[in-house]
Amino acid sequence: MALNAKKEPDFFSSQVTRANRFYLVSRSQKKQSLRIVCGGCEHCQPGYRIDRPNFPFYSVEFVAKGKGEVILKGKKFALFAGKTFSYGPGIAHVMTTEHEFPLVKYFVDFTGPEALKMLQKFGPALGCAVQVSSPDVIIRIFDDLIKNGQTGSSYSPLICTAILQQLIFKIAETSIIENTRTTTAFYTYQKSREIIQKNCLTLRGLDEVAEKCNIDNAYLCRLFKRFDSQGPYQYLTQMKMNLAAQRLQSPNSSVKEVAMEFGFSDPFHFSRVFKRIFGIPPGTFKYLR
Repeated sequence: MALNAKKEPDFFSSQVTRANRFYLVSRSQKKQSLRIVCGGCEHCQPGYRIDRPNFPFYSVEFVAKGKGEVILKGKKFALFAGKTFSYGPGIAHVMTTEHEFPLVKYFVDFTGPEALKMLQKFGPALGCAVQVSSPDVIIRIFDDLIKNGQTGSSYSPLICTAILQQLIFKIAETSIIENTRTTTAFYTYQKSREIIQKNCLTLRGLDEVAEKCNIDNAYLCRLFKRFDSQGPYQYLTQMKMNLAAQRLQSPNSSVKEVAMEFGFSDPFHFSRVFKRIFGIPPGTFKYLR
């Protein structure tokens, strides 16, 4: 856990198994029309429950994984991957997680005269929840926000404010109207992503991915085109290369061995794919690490 202050705010939840958060303290930014207070990613405990009648800042939360429920101004919203919602001063909210599928969620708290105007114009509207079509894009923006919030630079507050605006605009751009058909399609897409994540070491191509997901190739590709920024095979390759990069950091590993471990009989092909993803060959990556 990393923070930009010596002491965590009282409103940071302790009902988490893991957290990566930041807290910005900057007197020079207090007069700004839009100012980041804090943000982060939290892995909730099975018994997680937040019950607040009020909150001093405006907040946007985003579910990356798990299931739960949020009650905003007395209205219930189901929480699952891709769901985002907001609350703030005067908005009572109760948040819980399912015991078997604890929530993994991102949040950002902010304030200033422009905060409410921005939410009213672009959303998510205060006390409401929306579904986004590209959860991976939102996660990348949140990760960038956390990384910059933790640097401790004098520019961190300004950079984080710019990233917050990008986040709000991207949520507005990718929000989808929920209906039975959309919800079913998104659920199928989300299950497909989970299957690829869990089986990326054994899956070898698009045909195997589609078969494992129990849907045909064309429909699988349409789902990723609709809800993701990359295709299913590209996502599979990304998962493989992420794990390969971790494996290469072991001092006893070799590029050839890692290539074979991840299903590449030709180490040169593995090197080309690795370089396309990370920008450098695996041998160079291993040396630098």
